[in-house]
Amino acid sequence: MSALAHEALQRYRAAQTDETELVSRHAGLVKRIAYHLAARLPASVEIDDLIQAGSIGLLEAVRHYQGDRGASFETYAGIRIRGAMLDELRRGDWAPRSLHRRARAVEAAMRAIEQQTGREARDTEVAEHLGLSLDDYHAAVSDAARCQVLSADAFDDGDGYDAAAEHGDPGQQFDREAFQQELVGAIAGLPERERLVMSLYYERELNLREIGRVLEVSESRICQIHGQALLRLRARLGDWADVALG
Repeated sequence: MSALAHEALQRYRAAQTDETELVSRHAGLVKRIAYHLAARLPASVEIDDLIQAGSIGLLEAVRHYQGDRGASFETYAGIRIRGAMLDELRRGDWAPRSLHRRARAVEAAMRAIEQQTGREARDTEVAEHLGLSLDDYHAAVSDAARCQVLSADAFDDGDGYDAAAEHGDPGQQFDREAFQQELVGAIAGLPERERLVMSLYYERELNLREIGRVLEVSESRICQIHGQALLRLRARLGDWADVALG
């Protein structure tokens, strides 16, 4: 074996070892998120199915994370793990479709306002755009948080993450990897309060009540902020995903 080939092999083995260690170190995060999510789901949802799906999400997070995009690995991995679990839940179609339709309407309104104004859409503006009272708008984004409409792999109505498709088509795999980088940047670009709630929820694994105590606001308000952050991410990434993922 040439010196160049030997060096390449050593780098490959080192990278594999680093990935294995990172997955092992965050295995507990998968279980915490699974139990955290299962507490708000029907009893028919199997915790082992969530853990299995979340483990796939963790592995993909390790492979795709870009540390220079502004979001910590824990925050990014938490969303990827939860996204993989949500893809599994979506296949079971447990959430009412009316909630998904209302979430998509909020996303579209946010996207239109932000494209028109060049700044983040305010809750009062989105509510007015949709012809809703502010209370009804807050109820809509709270429902989004409870149903966990964010999927880090798929911002569409399909089945979401498909490992076989990703690994079988190099072009599709490239698009997905690029999309993950966009997701990290989008997280970093959230308004400060939304970014803080996302970090406390996904990275620190605090529940909504605990976050409310930290920020000295009600649990219902944290639920609204969380839901709005999820929908804002979908609104900002939706157009890009349509082009990249087809």
